[in-house]
Amino acid sequence: MYNLSGKIALVTGAAGAAGLGRAIALRLAQEGADLVVNDLSEEVGFRSGLPDVVREIEALGRRGLAVYADVANSLQVETMVERALDHFGRIDILVNNAGAPAGQDRVPVVELEEDAFDLVQRVNVKGTFLCCRAVARHMLQRGDGGTIINISSTSGKYGVARFAAYCASKFAVRGFTQALAQELAPQQITVYAICPGLVATERIDDMASVLAPPGVDPSHHREQMIATSINSVPLGRMTEQDDIAKVAAFLASDQSDFMTGASLTVDGGYHMD
Repeated sequence: MYNLSGKIALVTGAAGAAGLGRAIALRLAQEGADLVVNDLSEEVGFRSGLPDVVREIEALGRRGLAVYADVANSLQVETMVERALDHFGRIDILVNNAGAPAGQDRVPVVELEEDAFDLVQRVNVKGTFLCCRAVARHMLQRGDGGTIINISSTSGKYGVARFAAYCASKFAVRGFTQALAQELAPQQITVYAICPGLVATERIDDMASVLAPPGVDPSHHREQMIATSINSVPLGRMTEQDDIAKVAAFLASDQSDFMTGASLTVDGGYHMD
């Protein structure tokens, strides 16, 4: 266990019932942090809702605050950070987890519409930039360090057919992480990227719906995707939400304070680099 007592963390994209953001927020709370949790709105499809996440955080004996904001909108990001600071007084840990929905971008490049490409970059890249900028300004002004964790992907290290828009965004997150880490290191602010393998979150349902061959039921294709992933992983199972949450807790703690700029792959050994 890591001691995050007295720390305040902001986790974006945290409302999914089986999402990475929720798992990360709850793990940081277990480690002692108080949480600001964010998502786009109260009504976002498969998401169970931020109030549920806050209740779970409070059940762990920690304080929680839900803030709705579009991470790709600079005004909303600034307002989100201001609300967090008004409520808690500081932000020690930022986890940029919010991501664009998997949808019409999962097609061959020659079929990829400009709007679909732009949406992925807007949320995954611009959203990460805006949140990092706003929180880093606060951390620099405060002057006692901090931690920023950006969620990339193994598809941010290795290109995948029909994932070009997503790969472009997640490669960009890794490059942005390295640049920001160098800029903030003199002020003892560490910056990392986590690169998960395929995780059975709600997004896999979206991917299965788009990627299923003609005549194949999406739910059947989903199971095929999971089976293929499991068979390809040396450690014999899919990446789970808690696998990512555990790494995030480590990076948020002082146990990683001589690391920065690293992109940590968490996929059971499927990719070894």
